[in-house]
Amino acid sequence: MVPLDWNGEGRIGLRIEVYGCSYWADVISFDGHVVLPYRFRNKKMKTLKDVIALKFKTTESEGVILHGEGQQGDYITLELKKAKLVFSLNLGSNQLGPIYGHTSVTMGSLLDDHHWHSVVIERQGRSINLTLDRSMQHFRTNGEFDYLDLDYEITFGGIPFSGKPSSSSRKNFKGCMESINYNGNNITDLARRKKLEPSNVGNLSFSCVEPYTVPVFFNATSYLEVPGRLDQDLFSVSFQFRTWNPSGLLLFSHFADNLGNVEIDLTESKVAVHINITQTKMSQIDISSGFVFLYGMAVWTFTERDSRKR
Repeated sequence: MVPLDWNGEGRIGLRIEVYGCSYWADVISFDGHVVLPYRFRNKKMKTLKDVIALKFKTTESEGVILHGEGQQGDYITLELKKAKLVFSLNLGSNQLGPIYGHTSVTMGSLLDDHHWHSVVIERQGRSINLTLDRSMQHFRTNGEFDYLDLDYEITFGGIPFSGKPSSSSRKNFKGCMESINYNGNNITDLARRKKLEPSNVGNLSFSCVEPYTVPVFFNATSYLEVPGRLDQDLFSVSFQFRTWNPSGLLLFSHFADNLGNVEIDLTESKVAVHINITQTKMSQIDISSGFVFLYGMAVWTFTERDSRKR
C-alpha cells in the first residue's frame, strides 16, 4: 500500500476491512522424483474438450508439471523450461503425409520465484486458451485433428520412466502444486484420500514447506568470512545471488597447505571460476559460463562448485 497523501502532522490514518469466505486448499509437495498418475477407467481417453487447472510454486527453473501421451502419437505436456512455462500439444500427425500436429507455446518468465502461479488450459478441438496469472493467450493447434487420444493415464509432477529418451532427459517437477483439476476431477483430493497411487520412487506430502533462507546484502566494501574445515580434501560451495552489477567478486578462498586458491566472480555478466594451483605445471584454470545480467534485470542464480585436492 502506498499512501497518496499525508496530513499536516505527518501521520496518516488507515482503515482496512477484509471480506471473503473460507478457502480450503489441497496442496501437494513434489520432491523431484515422485510422479502422481491419474489412470483412466477405460485405459484410453479420447476427448474433444479439456479443462485443466492448477497452481504451482517452485525454485527450480526446469520440471515437467503434467504429461500424457498416446500410442497414436498424441501428447500433452506442461513444463518449465528456463523458468518459462511451455505448453506442448499434438492432436495427431500423419507420418506418411503433410499433417504435422506438434504445437508449442511459451508464456511467462522467472516463474522459479517460489510464488504461486495459476495455470488454466481450456481446449475445444483445436482451439486453445492458455491462461497464466490472468494473462491469456489464444491459439489454434497445427494439424487437422480435433480429438486428443491418450493411453492409460495422465501424470502430474513428471514423466514416468519408460525407457524412451524423452522420459529420462526431462527433469521432474520439484515444488508445490495446489488445487489440481483435470476435466472436473479434483486430483489433489483424490490423492489425499489415497484414490491415486503415486510412483514408488520419491515422496509425496500434503503440505508445502517454506524454504528457510536468510538473504545477505553486500555493498562495495562489505564481505562475509566463513571458517574452513581442516583436514578435508573436498572444497564444496553453493549459493544463490542476484545483482544489478555486471562485474564483482562473489567468493575467494585459499586452499590448505598453500596449494593455491579459488575465485568465483562476475566478469562481463558471466560467472567465472579461477583456480590457481601452485604445485602443478598448469598454474591456473579458468572456467566461464552463463549470462546472469541482461537488460537491467536482477535474477536469482544458483552457483555450485566442487574441487578436490590431487
